[in-house]
Amino acid sequence: MSVTADPRRSGGSERILAEPIGLLAGSGRFPIVFAESARRQGLRVACVGIQYEAPEELRSLCQPFQLVGVAKLGRMIRAFRRAGVRRIVMAGKVTKNVMYTPWRMVQLVPDLRTIQMWYFRNRIDNRDDSLLLGVIAEFERDGMTFASALDFCPELLVKEGILTRRAPTSREQKDIEFGWTLAKEMGRLDVGQSVAIKERATLAVEAIEGTDRCIERAGQLCRSGGWSLVKVAKPQQDMRFDVPTIGVSTIENLHRAGAKVLAIEADKTILLDRDDVIALADRYGLSIVAMR
Repeated sequence: MSVTADPRRSGGSERILAEPIGLLAGSGRFPIVFAESARRQGLRVACVGIQYEAPEELRSLCQPFQLVGVAKLGRMIRAFRRAGVRRIVMAGKVTKNVMYTPWRMVQLVPDLRTIQMWYFRNRIDNRDDSLLLGVIAEFERDGMTFASALDFCPELLVKEGILTRRAPTSREQKDIEFGWTLAKEMGRLDVGQSVAIKERATLAVEAIEGTDRCIERAGQLCRSGGWSLVKVAKPQQDMRFDVPTIGVSTIENLHRAGAKVLAIEADKTILLDRDDVIALADRYGLSIVAMR
């Protein structure tokens, strides 16, 4: 389908097509997969990567590419403005516990915009949704909006079904059902998205440390293995950020910790490198099931 510029519209279609899409990138594979997908669609990606988090591979996929400290909101906004960005997506993980490093003002050196958001804007708490919505609000003050990365690569959302050769046993299915209710409640409270279950007992609950550390802790607490991880979206999930994501590293971590089942939410979970993930899970005898 061709697009013809309409001079009666503000800016015209040509201007819209010429605008880059902004990428605010954390760690992991997701920012890379997004940038590759956007380029295949003929979009130019302007990336601001979180320092010490964003993968270096983004340098060859994005123009411009700039690394900025996690506490430099003002610098992020100025970088996107210089690149002509009006729409931004978030992709990738950010290590949240850096907020509680000793002498954080000295370690992170926040700029004025970050200090204003953190101490003076109207936020009732520092849960994930509150923080990220606060970040979005700062960008909106400068006329920028956030979209979901999945608007550009919806094929990454996992579909319902058993993805691996091995299906959960009846006992494992009971653990999934038990864990599902708990995980949804933890999501509703904006605590975390994952719970580890064995024999309908809770081994570990994800909080600020993230899924990988939750998996590690469950393995330490259940030396016999054979436990299940249930990872779901929040009931109030904002698809612009913090969407549950699994990839090859998730499977490696589950295997190392002795897990046998991964239950995820269909149509609400990002599955990166699908073929590699399923092949690795099959190799380890791990069951992956996507449920509604």
